[in-house]
Amino acid sequence: QVQLVESGGGLVQAGGSLRLSCAASGSIFSINAMGWYRQAPGKQRELVAAMTSGGSTNYADSVKGRFTISRDNAKNTVYLQMNSLKPEDTAVYYCNVHIYSDYFNGMDYWGKGTLVTVSS
Repeated sequence: QVQLVESGGGLVQAGGSLRLSCAASGSIFSINAMGWYRQAPGKQRELVAAMTSGGSTNYADSVKGRFTISRDNAKNTVYLQMNSLKPEDTAVYYCNVHIYSDYFNGMDYWGKGTLVTVSS
C-alpha cells in the first residue's frame, strides 16, 4: 500500500505565494516521475508541473516563470512553489507519483487533492 499526503493549499490574494507538499509513504521500492496536476471547476484536469527522477522538469505554459517544482528523494516528497498567483490558478491541486513496489511493478498514484483559492 502507498499513501500520498498533500498539504499547503489555502486561500491567498492575487500576487501571493503558496507552497504545496506531497509526501509518499508505504511500500516503495523506487520513485520515478513526480508531478502536480490541477482541476478547476468545470474544466479537465491538467498537468501543472512534473519532474523525473533525473531532475528533468516540464511545466504548463501558464505557470512557467511563476511555479517551481522540486523533490526531496530522501523524504519521497515533491513540492510546488507557487509565486505570483492569479485568480485563474484557483483549482484543486493533485500530486501524481509513479512508484515501483519492486523492480518490475510500477504504477501511478494520486493524492486526494488540496484546494488553492486565489482571490482578486
